[in-house]
Amino acid sequence: MKKIEIIQTDITTMAVDAIVNAANPSLLGGGGVDAAIHHAAGSRLYDYCKTLGGCKTGEAKITPGYNLPAPFIIHTVGPIWHGGNQHEDELLARCYQNVLSLAEKHQLKTIAFPAISTGAYGFPLERATRIALREISRALSLVTFIQKVYCVTFSNTDLQIYKQVLGEIMGNKQ
Repeated sequence: MKKIEIIQTDITTMAVDAIVNAANPSLLGGGGVDAAIHHAAGSRLYDYCKTLGGCKTGEAKITPGYNLPAPFIIHTVGPIWHGGNQHEDELLARCYQNVLSLAEKHQLKTIAFPAISTGAYGFPLERATRIALREISRALSLVTFIQKVYCVTFSNTDLQIYKQVLGEIMGNKQ
């Protein structure tokens, strides 16, 4: 059964088929979850990412996981929040769509997402959560291979927001 699970943990410790990196356009590491993933994966990730030519906002690229428990990392570049008038919602939705499309293409069954664009990029957490869960839910109704998606939160506050929004979304489907 296809399922969404919300958890609070360190995404770099997850033994899933792929973890998602909320990357910057260079793909060469940055702050927050991006820095943690690059650090945990090791220097070979940096070397591999140098060959990819970066990544545009809303797009996604896959790499080996190297020293991570997850064999793959899917990097996506979320939008920087500018008040909501520069297509931020659509760009964030495309991040989730493109990541899930790559996961399906590579026949991955389990995937873990951080809260894309909600850290240094300033996207409002509740708004980003609604977009994330909507896109994940939609994709799970269409895909063949993906069986479970984890939404990994950094703080207890984030965890509560994700759980509240997931409850609202699931309540609306009944």
